[in-house]
Amino acid sequence: MECSVIIIDDHPLFSRGLAQLIETQKDFKVVGMAKDRIEALDLINKTTTDLVILDLNLGQEDGLELIKDILSFNSHIKILVLSMHDERFYAERALKAGAKGYIMKAEAESQVINALKTVKNGDIYLSENEKKRMKELLQGDSDNSDKFATISTLSDRQLQIFSLIGKGLGTVDIAKKLNLSIKTIDTHKENIKAKLHCTSSAELRQMAINWTSKAD
Repeated sequence: MECSVIIIDDHPLFSRGLAQLIETQKDFKVVGMAKDRIEALDLINKTTTDLVILDLNLGQEDGLELIKDILSFNSHIKILVLSMHDERFYAERALKAGAKGYIMKAEAESQVINALKTVKNGDIYLSENEKKRMKELLQGDSDNSDKFATISTLSDRQLQIFSLIGKGLGTVDIAKKLNLSIKTIDTHKENIKAKLHCTSSAELRQMAINWTSKAD
C-alpha cells in the first residue's frame, strides 16, 4: 500500500528536492508540503497523511511542540524528524515528543529512504552513532567530558528559550511568544546560565547565537 507523505520544512528548494527523491520509491507519494505550523496542520486536516517529515527548525516556531500538535490531531501519523540540529541534543527529545525517527540533513541523501521505510514499518530510526550513544547513556558509560554535554542538561522548555535567545528575541518577546510571564522567562534564563556556566546575560546571548546559527 502506498504511503502518503507530507514534508514540513521552511526551505522550499530543499522540500522540492526531497520530494523528488522520495517519489523515486513506488511505495511513497508526497501529497503536500508546508513551511510552518499553520500550513502543516491545515494540510494534515485536508489530506490523508500516513507519514510526516518534519524539520525542527521552522523560523521561530518550535518543532518539538509541532510534533505534539500533529499527534494530538491524529495519533496514527508517523513522524520522521529531518533536521540540521545535532542528534545528540534533539533525537531523544524528538522521540519523547512522539516522533518515530530522527535523521540529520547531513546524511539525508544517503539514508532518508531507509529512514522512511523503517518508520513506515513501525520501527524507530536512529543513526548508528545515536543508537550507540543512547546505549552508553543507559549503561552509564557516556563520556561527560564532551564539551557539548552541558546543553544536553537543559529541559525542553529551557532549550526552547535558549534557541529563541539565539534567534534574537528578548525577554518580553519570548514571554509573549510562549504565553509566559516575564518573571518566568527571567527565572528560566538564570537557570540556563547556571547550567551552561555563563557569567552574564551577554555571554548567554552570544552562546545562544553561536548555537542557533549552526542549525540555520
